[in-house]
Amino acid sequence: MNLANQLTLMRIFMIPLFVFVFYLPFGWSHIVTAIIFSVAAITDWADGYVARKYNQSTPFGAFLDPVADKLMVAIALLLLVTLHHDSAWFVVAAAVIVGREIVISALREWMAEVGQRASVAVSGIGKVKTTLQMTAIIVLLMNVPLLMPLGFIALAGAAALTLWSMVLYLRAAWPFLLPAKDQK
Repeated sequence: MNLANQLTLMRIFMIPLFVFVFYLPFGWSHIVTAIIFSVAAITDWADGYVARKYNQSTPFGAFLDPVADKLMVAIALLLLVTLHHDSAWFVVAAAVIVGREIVISALREWMAEVGQRASVAVSGIGKVKTTLQMTAIIVLLMNVPLLMPLGFIALAGAAALTLWSMVLYLRAAWPFLLPAKDQK
């Protein structure tokens, strides 16, 4: 159990704390929830950095890191939908982001099965999408009225880039998803 894997596990163990604090009936609970999410987001970056810099990449870490990321983001978005359920565009944006994560996870699994995982590697658009998504979630979790427009804009941008990156991933994978000509 190396440091990179410990950071990933820490991110997963922070999720119940994150949910618990979100529902506390105190004025400070949303700010603390945003702080917990921020720490989790930093560990996402840190575990990858540590794994690369100190050659601590493991099959367990390669499996667990994206699972931890998707759990953290999906749960945060579900919590935020409870605050903004009256906004159809917000619910749709959250559903697009969560749905895309499920589709791309399945696609990556499929591509690994056919030996083409590199065809659906993380792209530059994915990194920008993740940055916008994390920014949106942190700002929206804080629930500070003055900052909410920034959070909404970042979420809309993240949702748009989510769709765009999904199209790019599907286009890259399309030749491998179709049956070979000799199998028709």
